[in-house]
Amino acid sequence: MELDILDVAIFDGEALRPENRVSIRDGVITEIGTGPAAVPAAHTIAAGGRLLTPGFVDAHVHTTFGGQEALACDISAAGTLDEALQMIRDYVADTTAMNDPANDWVIGGGWSMAHFPGGDPSADILDEACPDRPAILLSADHHSAWVNTKAMTAAGLDETSTAPAGGVIITDPSGRPTGCLHESAIDLVSAHVPAASDEEVLAGLREGQRYLNSLGVTAWMDAIVGDYGGHRDPYGTYVGAAESGELHSEVVGSLWWPRGVEDIDAEVARLTELARTDGRFRATSVKFMLDGIVESRTAAMSNEYTCTCGGFGTSYFTKDHLEASFAALDAAGFDIHCHAIGDAAVKAALDAFAAVRSPGTAGTGTTGAANTGERRHHIAHVQVVDPADVPRFADLGITANLQALWACYDEQMIDLNLPFLGTERGGWLYPFGSFARTGAHLAMGSDWPVSTANPWEAIHVALNRSHPAAADTAPLLPDEAIDLTTALRAYTAGSAQLLRSTDNGRIRPGQPANLALASANPFSLPPAAVAGITNELTICDGRIVYDTLPPHAPTTTDSAS
Repeated sequence: MELDILDVAIFDGEALRPENRVSIRDGVITEIGTGPAAVPAAHTIAAGGRLLTPGFVDAHVHTTFGGQEALACDISAAGTLDEALQMIRDYVADTTAMNDPANDWVIGGGWSMAHFPGGDPSADILDEACPDRPAILLSADHHSAWVNTKAMTAAGLDETSTAPAGGVIITDPSGRPTGCLHESAIDLVSAHVPAASDEEVLAGLREGQRYLNSLGVTAWMDAIVGDYGGHRDPYGTYVGAAESGELHSEVVGSLWWPRGVEDIDAEVARLTELARTDGRFRATSVKFMLDGIVESRTAAMSNEYTCTCGGFGTSYFTKDHLEASFAALDAAGFDIHCHAIGDAAVKAALDAFAAVRSPGTAGTGTTGAANTGERRHHIAHVQVVDPADVPRFADLGITANLQALWACYDEQMIDLNLPFLGTERGGWLYPFGSFARTGAHLAMGSDWPVSTANPWEAIHVALNRSHPAAADTAPLLPDEAIDLTTALRAYTAGSAQLLRSTDNGRIRPGQPANLALASANPFSLPPAAVAGITNELTICDGRIVYDTLPPHAPTTTDSAS
């Protein structure tokens, strides 16, 4: 591809540059300059002052899962329960009419806990929309499942059933399951769902890549590469798509660390066999789910929840297990990726990382099967963080992986978070500004399909601590806002650092063109207008993969694509 992008504001991954042109030849950035190129390209784009950034790097996303759900019974766009039920009815009608045995089960998700009292849906409601086929619909956050009576019957789920470790079966006063399952209890039903075919998983990857590219994302970390929540492990699909060239984005897979691992050395050896350090798809990271979520009171807390149900949440691993497994994985060269929502989970992760860094242990940049050099360990979500633990991120070199879209007064925050957390912990939420002030390395991601993967909406919330569509648009802890440069740096160069990427996250000569062109320059807009920005052009590995601009003007008789 030969292309000059003219009259453009340029954020290069670190800062806004003074130049106004980027030249691309044979898919590589050849020059960042001012004014027209000495030898114009075959095609030009007059950007009219729009902002050009590196392609966004989503540091925590579930691409194949999201793609598959988007192609199934996707109710994520429903604004109310009535809308969700109508979407389910429509899907059931459409797929039943196909008379395809593969459609016996209704699979999908995207429902919001805020649409149900206490956050827990019931089978009775789902039976009305889907009475004749078993149905399992994952919540938007993927930590809960809504199942109908047919699904519970198929799984043998009744008042005699017991939840596995870390799981919760919601029951009525008589002990009968009501149709809502949290955390590992999802597996009681998902184990009976027919496994997705190779074609279905590949279709999910294609759809997920298309969606992310449309938003300017050119690289990502898939946060669960393994069997999880009824979704089939996408490892083989990624490998095949990378080898065939169908995967044109850069991806690092976080290999799933299962709950209940007893032989740590054997599990590390298994994952080492899966490690991939080269190519479009690499597997150099290992994912630990340390706790659940606040909405279902499964996020791990140091003090009890303030609601009448009380409890401390769920910690999936012991201190000894985390320290031993982190040390073994670090020595094997893996980067460690933690899900931690509650303050106890964040503290447990930091304590385990500190033990790995202690004298006489691994963690000093040893050479291993996956990577060489400094580790890129990180903690994602960081929703409730004890202020005493905030400076430990910088001290230990642990990246805070932010899902910034959530740091606002949305319905779930108002109805299912703040009432359970209490006043003190309500002041510990998403401490982005504190992380930045203490010098922590920041990355950003979306957790799609939990929420939109649109970087500009997440950046808006990072800047404003509010969202235009939130239930309450007042800022949530406004002192924890970060500035535009910090947010853009986190979503580009900061996330690329976690991927160990040399091709993404920056705009510099000699690098493959991985770029995103926004509809406006946010540096010239008030922060409250950032959510209205859209992506208009995505260049991935030197080729245009998304384009809503007018036809690019040819400047020579040569036409290049």
